[in-house]
Amino acid sequence: MGVLDVVPAGVLTGDNVRKLFEYAKENNFAIPAINVTSSSVANAVLEAARDIKAPIILQASQGGSAYFAGKGLANDKQQASIIGAIAAAHHIRTVAKSYGIPVVLHTDHCAHKLLPWFDGMLEADEAYFKEHGEPLFSSHMLDLSEEPKEENIATCVKYLTRMAPMGQWLEMEIGITGGEEDGVDNTGVDNAALYTQPEDIWEVYDALSKVSPNFSIAAAFGNVHGVYKPGNVKLQPELLGKHQTHVAAKLQTNNSKPLFLVFHGGSGSTKEEIATAVSHGVVKMNVDTDTQFAYLAGIRDFVEKKKDYLKTQVGNPEGADKPNKKYYDPRVWVREGEKTLSERVKEACRDLGNVGTCGYTL
Repeated sequence: MGVLDVVPAGVLTGDNVRKLFEYAKENNFAIPAINVTSSSVANAVLEAARDIKAPIILQASQGGSAYFAGKGLANDKQQASIIGAIAAAHHIRTVAKSYGIPVVLHTDHCAHKLLPWFDGMLEADEAYFKEHGEPLFSSHMLDLSEEPKEENIATCVKYLTRMAPMGQWLEMEIGITGGEEDGVDNTGVDNAALYTQPEDIWEVYDALSKVSPNFSIAAAFGNVHGVYKPGNVKLQPELLGKHQTHVAAKLQTNNSKPLFLVFHGGSGSTKEEIATAVSHGVVKMNVDTDTQFAYLAGIRDFVEKKKDYLKTQVGNPEGADKPNKKYYDPRVWVREGEKTLSERVKEACRDLGNVGTCGYTL
């Protein structure tokens, strides 16, 4: 028994997204969500997941989406971010099934000022749904954690109501993730805002569950984007268990983990912190900073090792007339970054217990 006995390979939508997360929660593992900025990154992540027989989440941020479309495009009205996200989605949809693993196609942090980006993607979802019977994306994330709680929840309800007829999944954030990522700077927030309270979680659950069961909550438990020195950040993943207990009591249910929870700021976390979070119902963990560095590492090391073959098109230590094309061809050095990125994705999957979960023999 494995994930592929529950959901198919390729991009998942609708009930299949929920079935995947339910299976993960029941079997005590979570799925890393890797930010995608190019087809190269997407392919490297898919390759890693295929090699270890694991489902994977590919997500595009607002800035990453604009980069996917091309930095030469204007983005004053989020047009490049909309086009780039759609382009990334079509690329991933085209290739994902060939890798033989389930894929969740997601978009990352959408703050209030970026709602035009969200609206543009939903328009693309609705057009795709009209033609294919499913949305273009599996899921989207609204990050209105900097807004008043009532506004955060009300806006999420409004958008989930629009997404529900397509069976689309919504991830929302309550409580703030510290640090800085993709132009969102929360380095100066009050430390107390980094820890979500159980009653806040219940208010979110109560409001969204009346619209659709297809939602997850990124609850803050001291999370910070980026990598940090040990001791500088106090993660308290045990708080997630209190959220589950509180909501279960409100629902008067025997289900000890009624919530689908998300771990933001996963880069730099200890394996023990990750394991505790997963045990309390985390089904998705964002990993971006570490994978960015991993992608660089392979390219950096190649350039350092082959620097004498990269200075000119012709001429290297083997001879003045020796060509260097096989070294400076982007397919060579970019591939080195893909290899090291893939290995870091595998590590993230191992940390989350997500190896061989597709159910067929490794």
